[in-house]
Amino acid sequence: MDNWDEIKTAFQVARMGTVSGAADVLGVHHATVIRHIDALEGRLGVKLFQRHARGYTATEAGRDLLRVAQATDDQFNQLAGRIKGRGNEVSGDLVVTSLIDLAPRMAPILVAFQEAYPDVVVRYLTGERLFRLEYGEAHVAIRAGTVPAQPDNVVQTFHTHRMGLYASARYIEKHGKPDGVDSFKDHRFVAHDADDSRAPFEKWLRQHAPVSTLVFRSTDTRALRAAIIAGAGIGFLPVFEAQAHPELQEVHPEQEVWSGPLWLVTHVDLHRTTKVQTFLNFLKAAAKDWDT
Repeated sequence: MDNWDEIKTAFQVARMGTVSGAADVLGVHHATVIRHIDALEGRLGVKLFQRHARGYTATEAGRDLLRVAQATDDQFNQLAGRIKGRGNEVSGDLVVTSLIDLAPRMAPILVAFQEAYPDVVVRYLTGERLFRLEYGEAHVAIRAGTVPAQPDNVVQTFHTHRMGLYASARYIEKHGKPDGVDSFKDHRFVAHDADDSRAPFEKWLRQHAPVSTLVFRSTDTRALRAAIIAGAGIGFLPVFEAQAHPELQEVHPEQEVWSGPLWLVTHVDLHRTTKVQTFLNFLKAAAKDWDT
């Protein structure tokens, strides 16, 4: 195939489902998109898309092309991510990912790093999905739980993510404190909505609190925190975060099983770059004061 522009256009049409959507992504006129698709179909001798009122749907041949184009696009993104991390300057994008729970601690560190290196553009990605370091989606990941085992990653121990069980003064005034796990059946709890959550404290809670007591659930830890503070029920919070809210009280002795290790993860191709090493050293020094 000697015209990658046409393949790139077909890939975006398949991804977006419309000519106009592909044109917007590619920054070209919609007529150019149609011309590329017609030329590619003519060269291959097959229909890559079914045209309909709502847009374009890939045929079987089109889906085959999409898979190849997706793999090629991933490889180019991986290459671009590696290239961006090279060089001797601490500048350009710095992409860091972690659990949203760590944002109150990470944001000040990232701001301080940017003040020290003003040519850096910070991109702080949070969420439950694992961003793929091998595809250049992040330079540094802070991950919790079991040691990350993805190939070609450099993994370093970092800190312990301590969790505690808390209730607001409002909740305690209304419902009192639990007197050990045997009394959990008489209380109300705030919990993650996923019954199969991998978090050790969520597993512990489901082992000791009846399902009927899990009365406020969410997939967003920020919503869970807000619910605990508002008095919806008893729930888990990072110890450092609970300490910032004097209206919260610990209602059960902290258990070692609730907490888990934090890991610093980088890809081997970027680990030794000046930017990544500078940030890792900065982060480790700033995090020495973290309460572990």
